[in-house]
Amino acid sequence: MAEINTKELKEARRKLRNNPTPAEAALWSQLKSKKLEGTHWRRQFSVGKYILDFYCPSHKLCVELDGEGHFNMLSDLLDLERTEYLKSKGISVIRFENREIWENIDRVLLIIKCELFK
Repeated sequence: MAEINTKELKEARRKLRNNPTPAEAALWSQLKSKKLEGTHWRRQFSVGKYILDFYCPSHKLCVELDGEGHFNMLSDLLDLERTEYLKSKGISVIRFENREIWENIDRVLLIIKCELFK
């Protein structure tokens, strides 16, 4: 496994945890305290040089929420690079647009559950 939660990214992780987007806060309220099928989640967890929005260590699953800043060619390439790196470390990645949290969080949670237990 790659280095996790390195000292170099500690302050960045803390800043992200203390300033979540509204969509991240809404999803976190559904994941924290083992609310989703008893699974333990970490938020703003780093693997290598990447900080993951949400990570379930027991199932090696990363959930990423993408805001408007992700919808361009450069971001697509960077997201692909990130996903490939995480896959090389045995971590599955699923992505949702922020709007999906607002439009149908139950569907998002169902997709996450399916990914956890496939």
